[in-house]
Parts: sequence; structure tokens; C-alpha cells
Amino acid sequence: MDNYLTYLYLLTPLHTGGSANEGNLMGIAREVHTEFPYLPASSLRGKIRSEIESTENEVEKKAAGRLFGEKILNGSQPTQGAIWFADATLLFFPIASLSHHLIWITCPMWLERWNRWLPKQEISGLIKKSRKILKEKSAIASFETDKVYLQTALLKKSSLGKMQADEWNIVFKYLENLVEGSTLLTLLRNKLLILTDEDCAALVELGLQREVRVTLEEDTKTVKGGSFRSQEAIPPEAVLFFSWGMKTLKKSGSEEVNEDVEIRKVTHEKLNKRLQFGGLEGLGRGISELRTIKL
Repeated sequence: MDNYLTYLYLLTPLHTGGSANEGNLMGIAREVHTEFPYLPASSLRGKIRSEIESTENEVEKKAAGRLFGEKILNGSQPTQGAIWFADATLLFFPIASLSHHLIWITCPMWLERWNRWLPKQEISGLIKKSRKILKEKSAIASFETDKVYLQTALLKKSSLGKMQADEWNIVFKYLENLVEGSTLLTLLRNKLLILTDEDCAALVELGLQREVRVTLEEDTKTVKGGSFRSQEAIPPEAVLFFSWGMKTLKKSGSEEVNEDVEIRKVTHEKLNKRLQFGGLEGLGRGISELRTIKL
């Protein structure tokens, strides 16, 4: 099995339809046990498949069918594919700051999820240390400051914990390829806070983008009755990640295997480019920069 880790950097807000809506709120997909927003694996898989199958090359389409699994067609049964995707979960979330304009937050839970896929689980020490520090401090900052003004909180210097530079470097080295194309994301190194899982959840809820939309009457251009609704989205500049993998091909010189090798290369290339995920594509939602590393 060949396994990979893909980082997804949001260039525009991401709206992923939730399983239920309350009142006039169009919610987003959330984890049942944490309430954190996420991008479902089914959405990832469907988008990547549609990108691969958009080609007019019939040979590549057949190879894509073998990779992703054949669909139900003309009475035939679906088949299991050779590729899998996990859900995309949050790693760094942007929030407004009156003192620093924009700050990214993370928490031990997100770092632990990320660490499960890293080679040798290199940030285990940082996670353990951060949990210990956060028992006494409100946050751990990657930068020196006297005060940090968040949307609903003031963090003084006495409430900020510290990590050594080499400990932060272990975290940031994995993001080097991701930040190459973004001058804004290069600021992450000097604008990152590690919060408790609980405080992170509270700030994420406050930091979600919410937009009010209405439908207008065709003739009068007045608001149509019952058309008021609010839409949630993960804001731009957020960083998510997801793992995925492909079954190892049997070594053979057959034409079919050669086709499968080629379609796998195309899939890997797609996951190192710019793609659009989620709903509301017509409004430019979900445009993301992707970078993939082999595990």
C-alpha cells in the first residue's frame, strides 16, 4: 500500500453541506463527537474522480474506473477500487486579532491527529509538552509579544507559554512546500497559537464565516417570503489535511498495468494542484491549494 498525506490550504471559504439544517441556517459538515467542521472523504473522492474522468481519453477513463471502482452501469455490479481517502480535518484555523490582524490557532487534538501520519511521529514530544504547559497557561505562542487580543479574549504575556525554536521547526518543516506559493501563509511561523482543545473549539465556532442570503421576487425585486437563510463556511487561509493511499500494483508488463501506472501518476498530479471542493462552486467557494507528500 502506498500512502500519502495531502495539505489543503483554503484560498476561498469552504462550504460542505451538513447532514441537517436548523431553521434558516445552512450548516456545514461537522464531526459528531467534537463539532469541529471537516471535509468528508466522500466529497474528496468524488471531486478527484470527476477531475480524472473529465478527460476525453477512453483508455484513461477505464483506468480511472479500475482505480476508483466501477460504478453501477447497465445492470453491472459496482467493484471495489484500489484507492482510499480519509476525511480532511483542520490543522490551522485563522482568526481575527486586534493586535496582530490575523493569527492561526491549533490545539493538541489537531496536532495529535496530524502526528499519527507523520514519519516516526516526530511531534509527539511537542504535543506532550504542550498539554503540560496548557494546564497552567492559556496558550503557547510561536512569537514574542506582550499581549494578544483575540476576538473574545485578551492573552497577557504571563498567560503565554513558550516552546523552543527547534521544537517549532519540527512542525513547520512539513509545511515548507505548502507555503512556497503563498506569501500570506509564510506568516504562519510567527503567528501561531496552540490553545486547549476546548478553547480552540470555542474560537473556531466564533471564527466560522456566516453569510445571510435572500431570494428576491422576480417582478418587484423585494424579498421573497421565507427565503431568508444563513450559510456557514470555513474561512480562507485555513489549513486542513487528509491521508489517502493506493494499493500496490502487481509488477507486470501488461498493457492494463501500464495504464494503471499512468492514471496513478495523473491522480498524484491532481493532488498537487489547485482544486475546488464542497458546494456553492458558482460563488467561488472551496478553491484550495494542494500539496502532497509520500509517507
